[in-house]
Amino acid sequence: MTAFNAQNWKWENAVAGSIAGFATVAALHPLDVVRTRFQVSDGRVSGLPLYKNTAHAVCTIARIEGLRGLYAGFYPAVFGSTVSWGLYFFFYSRAKNRYLRGRDEELGPAYHLVSAAEAGTLVCLCTNPIWLVKTRLQLQTPFNQNRPYSGFYDALRTILKEEGWTALYRGVGPGLLLVTHGAIQFTVYEELRKIAIHLKGKEEKMKPRNALNSFDYAALGASSKFAAILLTYPYQVIRARLQQRPSTDGIPKYSDSWHVIKETARFEGLRGFYRGITSNLLKNIPAASITFVVYENVLRLLRITRKNSRDI
Repeated sequence: MTAFNAQNWKWENAVAGSIAGFATVAALHPLDVVRTRFQVSDGRVSGLPLYKNTAHAVCTIARIEGLRGLYAGFYPAVFGSTVSWGLYFFFYSRAKNRYLRGRDEELGPAYHLVSAAEAGTLVCLCTNPIWLVKTRLQLQTPFNQNRPYSGFYDALRTILKEEGWTALYRGVGPGLLLVTHGAIQFTVYEELRKIAIHLKGKEEKMKPRNALNSFDYAALGASSKFAAILLTYPYQVIRARLQQRPSTDGIPKYSDSWHVIKETARFEGLRGFYRGITSNLLKNIPAASITFVVYENVLRLLRITRKNSRDI
């Protein structure tokens, strides 16, 4: 067996992605709690208060549940985001390298799309249990009738005991469809990045790798995220509703994705599939900017460090 080669395995991408994921969650988690609660609030029977808008939701949660409510599910969110982004960038860079073999020109949009979809599928299968626990912890309020989970590990134990291991993969169907979200985001990002590097490099006569700065990465990350959210948000609503905790009698509110679609369309119409999109945009647009700024700068730092260590 050949020795482990850091360059071939692109460990820098995994490290940079993990740090970027952690920074994003730590900064914007309260808006994620608000988004999740909006997504499952269908105006019918619910253990959640009715919120008028994002600002009202934040104030209400802070008043009734305190800081703990605004940061409900924070630990699985941090863990899940750090692991997800690390794996995503790792699998994504590996896929791109595989498709680049034997090719002289850069990869086009189709290859970026396939690489991102491949990475997203693998990440979804690895992390769905973490996101299910995070969703349930975020939906816990003083109004719920179920015994509250005390934390991440208690939630895992309780779910396995009461519902079995298959419950950990509730929502994996729409989760796999959400692979298109990352695929769209990364494809748009790569194509916009390519255009930006060409334009700036031409203007400032800089090397392509040094042509963009943090502001450019922030703008590219935000633009690509906005496009992906608009096109795939209904899948997030479907997944969140599937991942709700069953009632005290053990019966889930929705049996499968098709049940969610029918009930949402019947009682809420098209608007129901976009519940919480305002708080989602408020969270994820800056989150994407932070993620790509941190990722690109950490990746650059790691490459410089590795280059300097070789020169010693």
